[in-house]
Amino acid sequence: MGVLEKVKGSARAAKPADVALPLDSILMSDCIAAMRSLPAKSIDMIFADPPYNLQLGGDLNRPDGSHVDAVTDEWDKFDSLSAYDKFTREWLAEARRILKDDGSIWVIGSYHNIFKVGSAIQDLGFWILNDIIWRKANPMPNFKGTRFTNAHETLIWASTGEKAKYTFNYRSMKTLNDELQMRSDWEFPICGGQERLKKDGYKVHPTQKPEALLYRILLAATKKGDVVLDPFFGTGTTGAVAKRLGRRWIGIEREPNYCAAALERIEAALPLDESALTTMQAPKAAPRVAFGQLVENGFLAAGTPLFDAKRRHIALVGADGSLKCGDTSGSIHKVGATLQNAPSCNGWTYWHFETEGSLKPIDALRQTYLLATQP
Repeated sequence: MGVLEKVKGSARAAKPADVALPLDSILMSDCIAAMRSLPAKSIDMIFADPPYNLQLGGDLNRPDGSHVDAVTDEWDKFDSLSAYDKFTREWLAEARRILKDDGSIWVIGSYHNIFKVGSAIQDLGFWILNDIIWRKANPMPNFKGTRFTNAHETLIWASTGEKAKYTFNYRSMKTLNDELQMRSDWEFPICGGQERLKKDGYKVHPTQKPEALLYRILLAATKKGDVVLDPFFGTGTTGAVAKRLGRRWIGIEREPNYCAAALERIEAALPLDESALTTMQAPKAAPRVAFGQLVENGFLAAGTPLFDAKRRHIALVGADGSLKCGDTSGSIHKVGATLQNAPSCNGWTYWHFETEGSLKPIDALRQTYLLATQP
């Protein structure tokens, strides 16, 4: 297939504007060569998890002598720091070329490489918007006891320039954080349990990122239908989350075993309901109404059953405005999120009530209430 080998995922029909893009597929190639094949100003957001150039001096063992499955792969090794600098600037230059003017880039790294990446980002004309600290709830301990436990990684979020516009779903982030402004220190556990991909008892990829991390990034900085590129695709975390959130994705990965694992994983990913993808409106556009106010004022009686759009779940309305579905109870947002195994949910559009034999979102009742109560 030439230099680029395209591995197709569960793609949807391309719109005329994006026919030239290999949407929902993996380019099995070197990342710089693959990015050079993409049109300029064609990508809405880039998430990059590049090699960290860890410079490990040998095998790492626990105090009991057991081996630590660390990053010892060839793709993380560079002959010198200057070689790593050259590689970093080359792929970032291509990233800048293919980003739309209102696009943004996220790069994650450790203390081994993130300062070099940050310097290159600024030298190439990007404008740093935030550095985000991913604080690991369960970091690997420092077995030798010679340093502090390395318990975090850093993400750099940057726009294409100081005056450039970019997507930031502020309201969604505030809703996700229980109506508080989202801070720049995020706590997630490292990838483990059923989410950690393994083959024959070993990790498929040594630095697989948790889906919750990518979920927050994509929810914050993209819109439904946006094209997200991951030039270091690995086992496809970005693609799986993009599919769930209704975003298009392009992955670049040169290791065949990672590509195979990524495709299998993305095929199994289930998109969220259409109603759950609705971005929260700005406060001025949507005056705050508590669900309990509808119950208090008789717009919805306690004990009324609510359904998701496909009638897969039934929840009963409590007298205090809570919902109960089986063993799950809480707010309309919390219960909806729990049932979908998602970090957040807009309960106003997820839950529906039955009227005249059809389902309507409870947001229709909220609008009726607003019309009746607003001057």
